[in-house]
Amino acid sequence: MRVATWNVNSVKQRVPRLLPWLDERSPDVVCLQETKVSDEVFAAELGDALAARGYEFAHAGQGQWNGVALLSRVGLDDVRVAFAGAPGFPDSDDAPEGRAVSAVCDGVRVHSLYVPNGREVDADHYHYKLAWLETLRASIVDESDTTMLCGDFNIIPTDHDSFDPSAFIGHTHVTAPERDALTAFEALGLRDTMREHWPDERIYTYWDYRAGMFHKDLGMRIDLILAGGPVADRVQAAWVDRKARKGTKPSDHAPVFVDLDTAPDGNVGPVVPPPSRPAKVAAGSVKLPHTVAD
Repeated sequence: MRVATWNVNSVKQRVPRLLPWLDERSPDVVCLQETKVSDEVFAAELGDALAARGYEFAHAGQGQWNGVALLSRVGLDDVRVAFAGAPGFPDSDDAPEGRAVSAVCDGVRVHSLYVPNGREVDADHYHYKLAWLETLRASIVDESDTTMLCGDFNIIPTDHDSFDPSAFIGHTHVTAPERDALTAFEALGLRDTMREHWPDERIYTYWDYRAGMFHKDLGMRIDLILAGGPVADRVQAAWVDRKARKGTKPSDHAPVFVDLDTAPDGNVGPVVPPPSRPAKVAAGSVKLPHTVAD
């Protein structure tokens, strides 16, 4: 089973790229984030094209903000929008935002997740992010072995996962509480499939549109696939589809893939294709074009 996750940063803008990408990469399960459309618009824009390719879908939309989807051609059972106890924002008692949808796909519960950004350290949205992650963790305790958490986590797991750790000092995505929240999933037995497969490689999944960050390969790894132990044991390949970040009108994120049981393209490497001339920068010499990724 080939599973992919991709923050498309507006599915309406990305349709001309999304459909050919599905044809080329042939994923069995796809998790999309930041669709930025309602459920009705998602169905109108993509329903027929997905059905023609054999995909069922579930979407949790929120109009022009957030929005997540699951596409599957290996089953889409027991669909759940959000998760038990998911907090809202700005009031925790508000209805959950369009940030999580899950279903059982060929025996694995796959979650498509768009974790809150956090915005600024110690801001209300930052505390919402931490509460959201803790509630998600609590909700999967009883099924962690058969779970995959896929999506934009808005957390850089370690200093090794950004082009320059010093550029992020004082910002979200790298604080100890955020990283501790990510580590809490590991305590349940979930594993970072990409880093487990490629522990020492330079791997990014997001590059800012500005300042030539993509061409210099000055990015960060915030799009993750965490898998329970029995699922992670099945991983034969894990890779970032950098090709999908190239060309005309790309998302600022690249898709992340894992192949379970078999790897149709072989163990293709961590980044496909690899950057041709990644910049080498001295610590502190490059400033972030803006605070942090969405």
